[in-house]
Amino acid sequence: MKNTFLIAIMLFSVISIFSSCKDDDTDTPCTETTWYEDADGDGLGNPDSSQEACDQPEGYVADNTDPDDTSCAETTWYEDADGDGLGNPNVSQEACEQPEGYVADNTDTDEGGSSLTVIDVDEALFLADGTDFTITTVDCTLSDGTVTICYQIVTNGVPTDHDMGPWCPNNIADGADAGGIWLEGGEVYDVDGAFIENMATFYGDNTWLMYDGNGDIYTTDTEEDCGNAANPNVGEEYQNFCVECLPSYVTDLTQTYLIPVTPVRLDTPVDFAMMGPMGGDGPSVRGLAFNGVRFDAAAPTDAILGAYTLAPFDDAGGHINLAAGYHYHAATGVSTTIDQTDGHAGMIGYAMDGHAIYARLDANGEEPTDLDECRGHYDDIRGYHYHVDAAGNNNFINCLGGAYAN
Repeated sequence: MKNTFLIAIMLFSVISIFSSCKDDDTDTPCTETTWYEDADGDGLGNPDSSQEACDQPEGYVADNTDPDDTSCAETTWYEDADGDGLGNPNVSQEACEQPEGYVADNTDTDEGGSSLTVIDVDEALFLADGTDFTITTVDCTLSDGTVTICYQIVTNGVPTDHDMGPWCPNNIADGADAGGIWLEGGEVYDVDGAFIENMATFYGDNTWLMYDGNGDIYTTDTEEDCGNAANPNVGEEYQNFCVECLPSYVTDLTQTYLIPVTPVRLDTPVDFAMMGPMGGDGPSVRGLAFNGVRFDAAAPTDAILGAYTLAPFDDAGGHINLAAGYHYHAATGVSTTIDQTDGHAGMIGYAMDGHAIYARLDANGEEPTDLDECRGHYDDIRGYHYHVDAAGNNNFINCLGGAYAN
């Protein structure tokens, strides 16, 4: 009887334990789901990284349509409003990639840009005479929308600091003093009699023969000839002519230019306008010398030579056409130069954005090594400014780093 009672107690205990287990909801089986890693937090999962789980794991989603689910280490970037490479510690954003106008540096406590040297155009440096060369101030709007004051410069383009010409020698026996210069392949060549005599050899083309049996050089000698020979569609009758347009042909010509009194730097440089579809939005004129003569776009030497003509420049790098008057295509050191007391290259004029233009080489004959794409750079004395290209390159500066007057 005692054994029967013990057996009954044991059976009751087993039944109780079994019933307790069956009633516990925590052991209820679940249906597992496939979850996909969302490393970049965009709500889309990586189909190549997943795990099975009943509940959604942290950092995983049900979507699997993100093939580029990569996380990045975000960096703090600081606004560089004045473009000096130093960021404003009070204006920042987090991003994986460097945002435009932001830098990693945060040490610029004067991000407004007042710490940068900005030099106004000095009207007194121009050789204006109040008659043929005048300067006044006018309201103007710059290419970036800045409303400001500009110098309005009206000039006949006749330099008062050097003579114009000569351009074409008369005979193949003439020396360098009888002619001007030619720019070819980065070099400057004297257009003397020997240069004219050896054109066929120089260019490897026997079509060149610019002189007669007496050695006299074929040269345009009237205003009409000047206009016809300087035309892009020059006729064959001017083949093998030296084109020489004289100052007397443009005595009534004046040009007007606007240059901002205070330069305004741009985040993105402006390309100069040129002929053809590759031209930029900027002006074609690069700037002005102190004598009022313009630094012009590159001379179309290929077109000139292609017509078997030669239009030399004088020793100052200038020549004349009937539309532009006298203008420069190279800086040769003849026009007025303002020496710098610290050995920096001399100043020769202003660009159309109001930034100063300096000669290429300093007092030691060295060219700056930190010029930007426009051939400009900055120092605390002169602010942002340009250095001209080598004369033989038929070029002054490559673009404008500042806004120009519309």
